[in-house]
Amino acid sequence: MLRADQRGATAIEYGLLAALISVACLGAMQALGGGVGGKWGQLLATMNAYM
Repeated sequence: MLRADQRGATAIEYGLLAALISVACLGAMQALGGGVGGKWGQLLATMNAYM
């Protein structure tokens, strides 16, 4: 009797999982990007005021 080959299905599952994690990371970075950029702008303005 032939045994079913599960390697391809497992690789696809890992690929989908990696894609989902990547999308979640991109969403989180995009959400935090504005706040971090604003802080860098404040720091730059403070440094320019004192120099």
